[in-house]
Amino acid sequence: MAEWIQGRVIGRRDWSDKLFSLRVQAELPPYQAGQFTRLALDLAGERVARAYSFVNPPSSDHHEFLLVRVQGGRLSPALGQQAAGAPLWLAPQAGGFLTEPEIPEGDRLWLLATGTGIGPFLSLLSDGAVARRFARLVLVHGVREGAELVYPELIAHYSRQWGERFVYQPLVTRQAWPGALPLRIPAALLQGVLAQRLGLSLDPAQDRVLLCGNPDMVADSLAALEALGFSRHRRRAPGQVLLENYWSPASG
Repeated sequence: MAEWIQGRVIGRRDWSDKLFSLRVQAELPPYQAGQFTRLALDLAGERVARAYSFVNPPSSDHHEFLLVRVQGGRLSPALGQQAAGAPLWLAPQAGGFLTEPEIPEGDRLWLLATGTGIGPFLSLLSDGAVARRFARLVLVHGVREGAELVYPELIAHYSRQWGERFVYQPLVTRQAWPGALPLRIPAALLQGVLAQRLGLSLDPAQDRVLLCGNPDMVADSLAALEALGFSRHRRRAPGQVLLENYWSPASG
């Protein structure tokens, strides 16, 4: 298998001065909803690569990625300048375990993300397999500012498609925002505010939880869920929580 596959940018959407999405055309081997690959550019004589999750379902005719421009980063600022038609490289092998087959059986699925960590959850929801398995789908997105609440049209589509089976709850910590809770996800879990707002319980017997985002959020949310009786899911030790750290200062 080739080490890299060349693709080209077919579109970009800027959500804020830091946050943007890239649409890419490339012939990639099959991958699963919820997985990630590496994007790369040749910069100053070196191929610089970072991992980014697919936002699109595998059935899409393009690949889409949600990125943040990391100040002082090598790759993300350059990717943010790519116009339609610009070439870039993609790794052929996708990775990651936030996929539908890895999720243990349950009744409700909670998808808890911060920042660009919502990307793999949008892929999972658009793919539809989780909707066929779970009676309720709960998408929670924590951001600092309201402009970072990305893909509102797609999320509205989920609401129309699944009705009361789908619930979306934003959390915005640095400004008042309509419909949003002014808390970080771990605090909203631990204080019971999130479940109360949604009129749901958090029950290890029926709820399965996916965490994706800032490592601090992931660690603190896992600790909050453990206090509620949940445990991390591993193949050798089944539990209720799957997680993926999705951001670090060195990931730019």
